[in-house]
Amino acid sequence: MSKTPLAAIILAAGQGTRMKSDLHKVLHPLAGKPMVHHLLDSVSQLNVEKMVVIVGSRKEQLEASLAPRIAEHKVVLAEQSEMLGTGHAVAQASGALAGFEGNILILFGDVPLTSAATMQIMLERLEAKDKPQTVVLGFRHKDPAAYGRIIADEDQIIHKMVEFKDANSDERKVNLCNSGLMAVRSADLFDLLDQIDNDNAAGEYYLPDIVMLPGPPSAVVIADDEKEVTGVNSRAELAALEQLWQQNRRATAMADGASMIAPDTVWFSHDTKIGRDVVIEPNVVFGAGVEIADKVTIHAFSHLEGAKVASGAKVGPYARLRPGAVMEEDSKVGNFVEVKKAVLGKGAKANHLSYIGDANVGAGANIGAGTITCNYDGYFKYQTNIGEGAFVGSNSALVAPVNIGRGAIVAAGSTVTRDVGDGELRLVRAEQAVKPGWADRFNDAMRKKKGG
Repeated sequence: MSKTPLAAIILAAGQGTRMKSDLHKVLHPLAGKPMVHHLLDSVSQLNVEKMVVIVGSRKEQLEASLAPRIAEHKVVLAEQSEMLGTGHAVAQASGALAGFEGNILILFGDVPLTSAATMQIMLERLEAKDKPQTVVLGFRHKDPAAYGRIIADEDQIIHKMVEFKDANSDERKVNLCNSGLMAVRSADLFDLLDQIDNDNAAGEYYLPDIVMLPGPPSAVVIADDEKEVTGVNSRAELAALEQLWQQNRRATAMADGASMIAPDTVWFSHDTKIGRDVVIEPNVVFGAGVEIADKVTIHAFSHLEGAKVASGAKVGPYARLRPGAVMEEDSKVGNFVEVKKAVLGKGAKANHLSYIGDANVGAGANIGAGTITCNYDGYFKYQTNIGEGAFVGSNSALVAPVNIGRGAIVAAGSTVTRDVGDGELRLVRAEQAVKPGWADRFNDAMRKKKGG
C-alpha cells in the first residue's frame, strides 16, 4: 500500500427525487446498512487521513447518521448550498482539505459497493511512472445504453470521454463506460476544477470535464465487478443492487462451507457470520448482528437478529431469535418459539409455541409448549432464571422476577409467581370439580330446547 497520504471526497448532496422518500437517498439501507456507510467502511480500509462528505439537501439526516464518525474526526462535512453539478460539488471540499498534500479519491455516496481493492488499484495507477493527470474508474457493459463512453488505447490511456448524447455512431459502439469515480492528486484537483466552465444546457460544472484538460493524459482502470460501479437512483435500482449483493453473499457462504437448500430465499445482513457445515433451509432471514457457529441447522421460515448460535444448535422452523438471544451448544428452539435477551444453556430445549424473554435457561432444561416468561409489567422488565435440568410443563406462565431451581418441575398449566427450589415440584392449579352426569343432562336439555 502506498505511503502517500490519502483523502476521499464522497458526493452526497443530491436530492434523490426519484427515490420519492423523506429519507436521504444515501441513507437507504443495503443489506441492513445505509449505503453511504458501506462506502465509508471500504474507504477506511485504506488508512485514509480525511474523508469529506459533501452534503446538501437533508444534510441534518447525514449529520445524525455520521455523528459517530464525525466525533472521531474520521469524517468532515462540507456543504454544497447550490446544486451546480458534480464539479462544483467536489470544489466544496477545498476548505476541508486545505493544506492536505497527497492523493484524493472522488466517490459517490449512492455507489456503495466500490471495494477498497478497486480503490487501491486506482491509486496505484495514479502513482505509475507516467503519472496520469487523473485516473477514471471505467466498466464494460453488454448493454451500455446511455452511459458516457471512454475512448482509450490498449494501454488504457484516455483519448476522449464523451456523453452518450454527444457521441457519434462509432463512439456509441464502444462498451467502455464512465462510472464517474476518480483518483486525482491534491496538487492538481482544485486547479483543474478552476479551469472547467458551465457552458452547457444544464448550466452545471461537470467533474468529468477535468479529464481532457491540457496536461499529462489521463488513464482508465476497469472494474472487474459491475456491482462496484452500480449507482442507486430509485427504489427499483436499490432492490436490484440488494439482489446482486445477496447473490454474492450466498455464494460466499456456500463457498465457505454452508449448505442452502434454496439459496435465493435466504437473506443475509451486511454483518452475518456463518460457520462451516451449517444447514440453512428455505426462507430464512438474518437481521443485523447474527453469529452462527459450525454444524448449526436453521430450519425454514426462521428470523434471526442480534443472536448468537453455538455449534450443534437447531433453530426453527418458524422460530424468531431477537437481539440478545444466545443459544449454547446443542440447544434447540422449535416452531413458533420467540427468544429475546435470553440464554439457552447447553442442550436446553424449547420446542413449541413459547416466548422466552429476559431469561437464563440452564443446561438440559426443557420448556414445554405454550410456556411464557412474563417479563414486563408495563413499566419495567424482569429476569427469569431456570436451573439446569429443570422441566417446565406446557402452558405455564413464569411471572418474573422468578427463579426455577435446578432439576425442579413446574406442572403443566401453572402460573408461577414465587421461586421454586431445587428439585421441587410446583403445581399451581385450581382443584378440579367432578359432577357425574352433568354434561349428559345439560346436552339433553339443550337439544330439547333447540328442538322446541
